[in-house]
Amino acid sequence: MVEAGIADSEELRRKKRIKYLTYGIAFVVFQTIVIVIFSLTIMKVKGPKFRVRSATVESFRVGTSSNPSFTAVCNGQFGIKNTNFGQYKYDNATVTFAYRGTTVGEAIISKSKANMLSTKKINFNTNLNLASTSISEWNSDLSSGILPLTTTSSRLNGKVTLMFIMKKKKATQMNCTMNLVVASQTIQNIKCK
Repeated sequence: MVEAGIADSEELRRKKRIKYLTYGIAFVVFQTIVIVIFSLTIMKVKGPKFRVRSATVESFRVGTSSNPSFTAVCNGQFGIKNTNFGQYKYDNATVTFAYRGTTVGEAIISKSKANMLSTKKINFNTNLNLASTSISEWNSDLSSGILPLTTTSSRLNGKVTLMFIMKKKKATQMNCTMNLVVASQTIQNIKCK
């Protein structure tokens, strides 16, 4: 009788140990799944998107086919879209506007930050100026009434901070094209890659 009680108690302890071991294994598997999902979604750092959101032109003056030049004041807005689960702190940068590869203006972006999962909007004001030039497409662009502009050498360097601990360096490049329409004195067809 005493031996049967001891055997039952041993069997009960063995079942408890198996139950606790099963709970421990289930907890470890669950934590592993949570960590893998967390690292594949939230901790994945992507480069922000750097774009020209809008632009307008004021004081626009254009030369003639014999005097290829133009001047304008360009007001607009850049956008830095941060799709990360941490803020993006970026350094000072310069956005260069060009007509057919010739620099016509620059806009300065001051050091700042874009919050997580948001778009930082930055207003800019720059003078676009093309002095007398020998660009062969000038006459055809002037007769079509559209002067194509691009943004060149516009790189934004910064760091994404995750969970206030991890910092990952990320840089983004702006590559936008737009058309300066002579007749309406507007900027249209802003396309960024």
